[in-house]
Amino acid sequence: MSLASLAHPRQDFSYGFLDAFAKRELRRRMLKAIAIPGFQVPYASRELPIARGWGTGGLQVTLSIVSPTDTLKVIDQGADDSVNAANLRRFIARMTSVATTTDTLAATVIQSRHRVPEERLREGQVLVLQVPDPEPLRQVQPDSSRAREMHADADYAQMWLTLYEQLVRFGRFMQGASYPVLVHGRYLMSPSPIPRWDTPALHQAAHLTLLSAGREKRLYAVPPYTDVRPIEFEDVFFQVENMAGRICMLTGARNKFMDELPVAEGGSQFRLSDTGYAAKLLRRARGDAATLGATYFDDEGHFYQPGVIRAE
Repeated sequence: MSLASLAHPRQDFSYGFLDAFAKRELRRRMLKAIAIPGFQVPYASRELPIARGWGTGGLQVTLSIVSPTDTLKVIDQGADDSVNAANLRRFIARMTSVATTTDTLAATVIQSRHRVPEERLREGQVLVLQVPDPEPLRQVQPDSSRAREMHADADYAQMWLTLYEQLVRFGRFMQGASYPVLVHGRYLMSPSPIPRWDTPALHQAAHLTLLSAGREKRLYAVPPYTDVRPIEFEDVFFQVENMAGRICMLTGARNKFMDELPVAEGGSQFRLSDTGYAAKLLRRARGDAATLGATYFDDEGHFYQPGVIRAE
């Protein structure tokens, strides 16, 4: 027996980049967040080889839960090929040896910046959302200590007053991305700066959603099959963005979330925001094999759960 045979094999870095203590702490915080849906749990956000504000919160969560048997998908504003998505995917794959994909149906862990994929997520999948500002009350209460007291008392009157003022001044809700939602009938939550189009997708979803803000050192979660209701009045309902009449310039798809692209001659063209879904539509149009999953909104623009969007 030699000393070398008793020693651990050489490791140039810890699996998943983060040390074992950091990953253990993050997993414990995630368990608490899952146990109290919508509640912001503080954690010790670690330094990473990317700047804060570029997805460090979501990256730490992903590195803590991903395993070599997982399949990873990373998107930025719906795109798999953006600089941010490509760099995060390359880094995670290098640190964990995880397989990667652009297919939502094939992924077990999906890290996203500001979008939920068009295809419905299923049980066993985990959606990790990057969050720049986890506090939904910041616009009405900049004092974080007072905001935490308001969460403890479920005192959200100032947020309701803000919505009322928007209706009086503009005739409609002006809150765009990051529309505040009430989770499990208790905590007001910011669902990351996802568009209003994606907000209903969190309601009674089959998948687990983990949201993390590395700069603010806060994470929170929406467990599977949990109520996530956008705040609205009894006579003025929450509405998603109007995509009626918009046709994808590449695939011809309708009633899906589109990116608007200005053209030199004036006017605009539209393109599917979810590039992975668009690629599958193009493959199917060419006659190639492509498995399309059910989407949150059908081709007529109706949400798959009747009654969730009461404005329909």
